[in-house]
Amino acid sequence: MYLTTFHNRFLSFFKLQGFGRPSVYHAAIVIFLEFFAWGLLTTPMLTVLHETFRQHTFLMNGLIQGVKGLLSFLSAPLIGALSDVWGRKPFLLGTVFFTCFPIPLMRINPWWYFAMISVSGVFSVTFSVIFAYVADITQEHERSTAYGWVSATFAASLVSSPAIGAYLSARYGDSLVVLVATVVALLDICFILVAVPESLPEKIRPVSWGAQISWKQADPFASLKKVGKDSTVLLICITVFLSYLPEAGQYSSFFLYLKQVIGFGSVEIAAFIAMVGILSIGAQTVFLSILMRSLGNKNTVLLGLGFQILQLAWYGFGSQAWMMWAAGIVAAMSSITFPAVSALVSRNAESDQQGVAQGIITGIRGLCNGLGPALYGFIFYMFHVELTESGPELNSGSGALQEAVIPGPPFLFGACIVLLSFLVALFIPEYRKASGAQKHSNSISGSLTNTPERGSDEDIEPLLQDNSIWELSSFEEPGSQSTEL
Repeated sequence: MYLTTFHNRFLSFFKLQGFGRPSVYHAAIVIFLEFFAWGLLTTPMLTVLHETFRQHTFLMNGLIQGVKGLLSFLSAPLIGALSDVWGRKPFLLGTVFFTCFPIPLMRINPWWYFAMISVSGVFSVTFSVIFAYVADITQEHERSTAYGWVSATFAASLVSSPAIGAYLSARYGDSLVVLVATVVALLDICFILVAVPESLPEKIRPVSWGAQISWKQADPFASLKKVGKDSTVLLICITVFLSYLPEAGQYSSFFLYLKQVIGFGSVEIAAFIAMVGILSIGAQTVFLSILMRSLGNKNTVLLGLGFQILQLAWYGFGSQAWMMWAAGIVAAMSSITFPAVSALVSRNAESDQQGVAQGIITGIRGLCNGLGPALYGFIFYMFHVELTESGPELNSGSGALQEAVIPGPPFLFGACIVLLSFLVALFIPEYRKASGAQKHSNSISGSLTNTPERGSDEDIEPLLQDNSIWELSSFEEPGSQSTEL
């Protein structure tokens, strides 16, 4: 009884109205502040990583990101499913808090910092909750544009934060940068707690937190089994996996690659990130909106994958600084892929399953975040490229090293993987509406069907046909197979 009372009070606490009605602006601000805080740490992160793991910098970076990505893969479906039941706000607060928790540890204890970064992967699924939040408050035809704005906000957070972090680090030291990043993270948490209203309709949420959830909902592989039964969703997931695997590897090593092999300094790296970020904002807002209207969802995804293939191949063959800048322009154009894919997934999911739908995609991306850095690290190792020293002198001091990375083998290999993703995406059926007066969705069988109004006994769940796994169970006696969360 006391536990139920606590749950009810806790739920009431999160029902605070916030400021105004739920909007895309609330989601955008949350994303901006979280990634602005981490963007400030771009330069200090490279320094601390090298100082902590002098002999195996690149390999340890891959290991840390690998553990984080694996934990994200395991937790994303559950967090998405729970947010479909209990609302987005408490899980937004939890994901942002635990994702940013390691920031102050960078100066307190680097070993604990990297350990907590690895463990924080359990909650590093802010994007899936944010996209579900946006899906709650937008019409289907508006979602691609809304997702584009959210993704553009992520890019905007990286326009200035690395440059600001590099400047503060050079002038005042890394400790001040960590302090500023911590303050920004706390500001984000306070904003969610005070200003962000709940987006999930009240009628969908339970009256109390005493409702019980089957343990099967915690199983990420159960989601993957359901994915395998729907050819459309399966094709989308394979496309996401093959396209994000090289992207994750690229993110984990690219700044280190620019600094040590191409010879970029901290200022040049910050300027490069700012340029790509500014162009990505334009690509994910104006450009994406035009493409979605003129080409359609599927063709926009294909175009984004085409840009990604081109930029990876360009990075692979590039050996001069100007080539990196030129390829960065193409990389910004490829940023339209993720919001376009997210819109495609959202259109194939019911309104009460947006969290689990985006959770599946985020889980796959988390798995890629684990495998991608390891894959790139292994390819660098195979081609005798050891990125273990902090400084651009490796670029000018060793002709053999320059020879070894021309062309850059991981990036070329990544281009080949994305080419496979492009071929898979060709078989994704184009979404079609049969009537604007009713809701429509692709069912789990892959056929286009009219979806009855919510509450019908014959509702069709596009992503998860087996209701027994995802539905709330009734109260059971102690010792049953369900657990009370």
